[in-house]
Amino acid sequence: MKIKKILSLLFVGTLLPLVAKDDRLVLVGTSYGKNVLAICDSDGGILWKQKTAGPQRGHAGHHDIHLLKNGNILFHDTWSKTQEVTLGKKTVWEYESAKMNGNEGKGVDVHAFARFPDGSTMIAESGVGRFIHIDPKGAMIKVVPMGEGGRKSTRLVRMLDNGHYLACAENPGVVTEYGKDGKVVWEYSTKTRVFGAIRLKNGNTLIATGSGNSVIEVSPEKEIVWEIVKKVPGTEIELAWTTCLQELPNGNLVIGNCHAGENNPQIFEITKEKKVVWEFNEWDLVGNGLACWQILDSGQSAMVRKQLAELKK
Repeated sequence: MKIKKILSLLFVGTLLPLVAKDDRLVLVGTSYGKNVLAICDSDGGILWKQKTAGPQRGHAGHHDIHLLKNGNILFHDTWSKTQEVTLGKKTVWEYESAKMNGNEGKGVDVHAFARFPDGSTMIAESGVGRFIHIDPKGAMIKVVPMGEGGRKSTRLVRMLDNGHYLACAENPGVVTEYGKDGKVVWEYSTKTRVFGAIRLKNGNTLIATGSGNSVIEVSPEKEIVWEIVKKVPGTEIELAWTTCLQELPNGNLVIGNCHAGENNPQIFEITKEKKVVWEFNEWDLVGNGLACWQILDSGQSAMVRKQLAELKK
């Protein structure tokens, strides 16, 4: 097990203080033989973990995970079943996409989902090619079609503030922003088996190109304005299958680096000046197949610590 917090001086116009160790937590979900959900502290201590079935059928991997506002975890335990589990390890909600709302007998995979404040859930159903919104009992609220030409098979999907869907399709390798009605309003071709994308606060789109071994920031005009390719400058970190992404309040970016081997971090935080300030390398726990994770902020971390403490009483 190797996790390190790098202390460095950052120069951004003026000399900033050393990057201090914080109390944030890291939520991870991995299969590829590991089949585990876990919450770690920033230095790698495991606070909580639960074994999972792990998505089945060959190339298996958890592809999305979320800590909910109530402290529960939303994840997918197989390629078609989305579940909500408490930190007490009790399943309190599940939805089987392979059997419900017209999917019986059809090929369907789930790689992404989201929970809304009203309790409804968006699930991206690949294969059948639709984004569905369901109420807590699984009843259909809304259906939005995915695009054609391979776009019916997604990887990461994120809901934007305007209610649009930002979806990645490995083949043909495109990041697509769909409107609320499913019409394409913006699209960027990576020509790679793209995995993840998020919309940054500045309006640009940050893309983890998957098999492209890179992360690129693209303007609305589709110009690349920032990138790291193959290797992080000034470090020994080699990029493999780039996956999940997160923008922190301080503007730093957190990047998932899957299938990169035990000598590379599975997650790292980098400044826009391309200085790595934190690395997560928990090889014994997640191995070489960590695709999805979430960096918890101080409020989320405090809630999780409190719930875990209460469970020990």
